[in-house]
Amino acid sequence: MAEIVIKGLRKEFGSFTAVQSSTFTVKDGEFFMLLGPSGCGKTTTLRMIAGLELPTSGEIWIDGEEVAQKPASQRDIAFVFQMFALYPHLNVRRNISYPLVSQGMPKALVKEKVAEVAKILGIEGILDRPVGGLSGGDRQRVALGRAIVRRPKAFMMDEPLGALDAEFREHMAEELRALHDRMRATTVYVTHDQLEAMQMGDKIVVMNHGVVEQFGTPQQVYDHPATMFVANFIGSPAMNFLPFQGHMARGASEVTLGDTRIETPQLQETAPGPDLVLGVRPEHVWLDDASTYRGRILATEYLGTSQIVTLSAPNGQIKARIPSARNVRTGDTIGLTFTASTLALFDKASGRALRTSVNAEVHNG
Repeated sequence: MAEIVIKGLRKEFGSFTAVQSSTFTVKDGEFFMLLGPSGCGKTTTLRMIAGLELPTSGEIWIDGEEVAQKPASQRDIAFVFQMFALYPHLNVRRNISYPLVSQGMPKALVKEKVAEVAKILGIEGILDRPVGGLSGGDRQRVALGRAIVRRPKAFMMDEPLGALDAEFREHMAEELRALHDRMRATTVYVTHDQLEAMQMGDKIVVMNHGVVEQFGTPQQVYDHPATMFVANFIGSPAMNFLPFQGHMARGASEVTLGDTRIETPQLQETAPGPDLVLGVRPEHVWLDDASTYRGRILATEYLGTSQIVTLSAPNGQIKARIPSARNVRTGDTIGLTFTASTLALFDKASGRALRTSVNAEVHNG
């Protein structure tokens, strides 16, 4: 397996720039997620790493070798697609063994390796079945088997679970992560599903319009979003944004919302402009009758162990995730409080998070 280093990677299609100067490192053995909405450049980035697209500029290092202008055949990369891409006229065994047979490997060794992979994936009982009659989950296992049978330096996966139904997709996500942990394979995985990225990834790159918005662990990206886009894209419901005006200098540790002063983490820089935004996750909004910052309940959404309460507050609409046992009624007005260490501050014009005492050490790539 191998470390993958991306430096200033850029891809242009005529006048359209799909990827803009991306830089990040995939460590040896990491499960690395490229996350973002459709059209953000994540699949183009994956295809450039794999050698299916050549970059306009930038460097791609795989296992210490610069490969940006080398074809896919010279990179020792395995690619798993969303739509399986199996050979319909071959059975499961021959689909998995195809890469080894095409390399001229001895039959006995091919049989041994196919049996080993089939055991890892739990498909020993379907090796002689045609792929056309398999379920979506089994076909995806066969596609994975064909990829891992030759043990390449790294795996590229382009939304491999996207064609599965929701329940089986979650099950396969668990299996795929468990398979990675057994093999310790360097894996780059593209998805638009933030829950899938948070569940499976060691590191996440969040992309938007071809730009890397943030790079970090799932917890870093969730707890300390680098931009308002990341804060809005990661989390369900998304982070609440409460706009306000006021000059904030380095060292400031409170803001004024309406007539209420709210304690925040200490600011490590001076805000560039007066238009600012306070960010708070729904699970960090507390209902407190004693608070002077108040909101009127517009709606409630029951989720079993919790409920989402939507409120109208002086600085905008707020969603709070509270225990389902808490009795609240539409139309009631109630106080809202926030814990300083869970809050984020953003510059409204740029959308960039301002460095505070709780996020100053977070690496945003």
